[in-house]
Amino acid sequence: MSTVNFFYDPDWMRTLSAPFMANAFLAGLCIALAAGVMGYFTIARHSTFAAHALAHIGLPGATGAVLLGLPVSLGLGVFALGGALVIGALGKKASQREIATGTVLAFATGLGLFFARLSSSASQQMQSILFGSILTITRGQVIGFAVFDVLLILVLMVIYRPLLFSSLDEQVAQAKGVPIGFMNLAFMAIMAGVITIAVPAVGTLLIFALVITPAATANVMTASPLKAMVLASLFCLLAVWGGLVLSAMFPAPPSFIIVTISTLFWALSKAIEALRK
Repeated sequence: MSTVNFFYDPDWMRTLSAPFMANAFLAGLCIALAAGVMGYFTIARHSTFAAHALAHIGLPGATGAVLLGLPVSLGLGVFALGGALVIGALGKKASQREIATGTVLAFATGLGLFFARLSSSASQQMQSILFGSILTITRGQVIGFAVFDVLLILVLMVIYRPLLFSSLDEQVAQAKGVPIGFMNLAFMAIMAGVITIAVPAVGTLLIFALVITPAATANVMTASPLKAMVLASLFCLLAVWGGLVLSAMFPAPPSFIIVTISTLFWALSKAIEALRK
């Protein structure tokens, strides 16, 4: 009986009702909306490496912010945005973006480790930056996430058609007069914002679980862009909320369970796709 109690918390409902869990659930909702929508564009634009790299590019900003006594999210966002704009400006084509992304990523990773070595506080923050800590998200951060979601929706309402066109067929879109360079910059800038709000949940190392994997799962199930975005957000939300519930029931880090659920969704969708063929 004691062994069972070690692996199962009978008071998990009380844990779920705690104020910090309410913040985590609200943060998960905001993150899922942003990650699901932009995850679709990330896959359509063949920019999964860039999305993954942006989280690591934000690493020196996060460690540098700790070094200066500033909010971690502020430093992360500034560096992620700066890296996004550099990659978007240098990488006019997909192949060029890969080279630009790799170059910026290498420099940013080294700089982040350098900042971490300068401060013991920055070194201590490395684990939460790398693996996330959704249970420590504050109400102020949740409000910031919600504001970002509203801005994201407003921006996408303006640029949705040219962004989608340039994502699905860049050459034809350019021939039709779509400003490809601006679309690249806009996409990378928005993605930097999504990365900034998603990192607190799963960290820089596991960011694929929220941005890429749910969108990949949705793409297996539908060819419609709008339906794929809705499904991706839903899968992301189920992974985050499911991870929070299971982490309250069993002694496991929420980020690990979130990644596991997201991966299982993708594996199940691929299995169903294989059976249909």
